[in-house]
Amino acid sequence: FIAISSEVRGRIARYYGRDSVIIFPPVATGRFVPSPQAGNYFLCLGRLIPYKRVDLAVQACTALNLPLIVGGDGRDRARLERMAGPTVKFVGRVPEADLPDLMARCRAFIFPGLEDFGIAPVQALAAGRPVIAFAGGGALDTVVENQTGHLFHEQTADSLADVLKQFDSTRFDPASIRAFALKFDRK
Repeated sequence: FIAISSEVRGRIARYYGRDSVIIFPPVATGRFVPSPQAGNYFLCLGRLIPYKRVDLAVQACTALNLPLIVGGDGRDRARLERMAGPTVKFVGRVPEADLPDLMARCRAFIFPGLEDFGIAPVQALAAGRPVIAFAGGGALDTVVENQTGHLFHEQTADSLADVLKQFDSTRFDPASIRAFALKFDRK
């Protein structure tokens, strides 16, 4: 058996009673590089569907009056736009050519969903940016507390907001974050 993350490896052991080897999904990290200057916004992107829990990022950033760019589209967009405050900007589907710069300039990438792995957080890490993620699934393999980002332990807007209140992007070294991400590269 082959698993794509520690989470999936645990599931294989639990349900099949078998061990497995982890082979992480290959991520094209080469096109993501750190920017000499970061912007002031947080970034959350992907398909805007309920299980991705983008609502947590929208609610937390609205409550704290923090700038958030939400990229992507999907059936949950109208609901998310209704709950968003003035500091939340929806940009729709982000063209592949624009993605590296958008990632490289964010204060941090917010990953509030529960995924088996998660390619986008690794792309953000390759761009030298820390990730703030829900402490579950594949994020446990890619987000190392105080090294590559922060984890929030309850999948609620309040739990995410507690991390955002304390977040300081200057405590992270973009070169170290990028070096960590390279272990997930296609090579």
